[in-house]
Amino acid sequence: MEFAKPLPSYLVQRYQGWKATTYSENRSWYRRLATEGQRPRAMVISCCDSRVHVTSIFGADQGEFFIHRNIANLVPPYEPDGDHHGTSATIEYAVTVLKVAHLMVLGHSQCGGVQGCIDMCKGLAPELERKESFVGRWMDILRPKYDLVSDISDDAEQARAFERQSVLASLANLMTFPFIAEAVEEGSLSLHGLWTDIGEGGLEYYDTKAKAFAPV
Repeated sequence: MEFAKPLPSYLVQRYQGWKATTYSENRSWYRRLATEGQRPRAMVISCCDSRVHVTSIFGADQGEFFIHRNIANLVPPYEPDGDHHGTSATIEYAVTVLKVAHLMVLGHSQCGGVQGCIDMCKGLAPELERKESFVGRWMDILRPKYDLVSDISDDAEQARAFERQSVLASLANLMTFPFIAEAVEEGSLSLHGLWTDIGEGGLEYYDTKAKAFAPV
């Protein structure tokens, strides 16, 4: 693979700094994680967005969270069709093998994937409509929910509402997985819907009684 290149120097320097400080000071903990395996208490499904840093938000250490990231923190419906399903495979492993107690879906403000879906629904993104657009076809998961926010005239308000709908759509799709529905029913697994404001550092959770998001 002659096309693979060495790491850029700034990343090498950062790694060496981490190895000399954080790792060195916690060597026994890292070795314990390696020998005893992982036992995360929670799984987080969040967006790929580089501004969303799940472990920082919750002050989590290595071994605490089983994390899966994709465009717009979406979960597809249960479809055991034999094709490649990275998100579904990750969820299956977390719930059936790692036995996580909590599964959180974390949406966020200024989500580019959600905005792309809005643009598609408004006919403003022909490039995402193409069959070969991976992003466009992935956002088709959320697309049916656009009717819930289509009447909101303010663009920013509409985007934030749709970002929250992406969380709710994923929660609903999670319950189509038989092993998740079973775990929720027996009380061994709890689902949580969250949304974070990047600029303000705010965090909201979905309140099932109020049927709305509320500050944490």
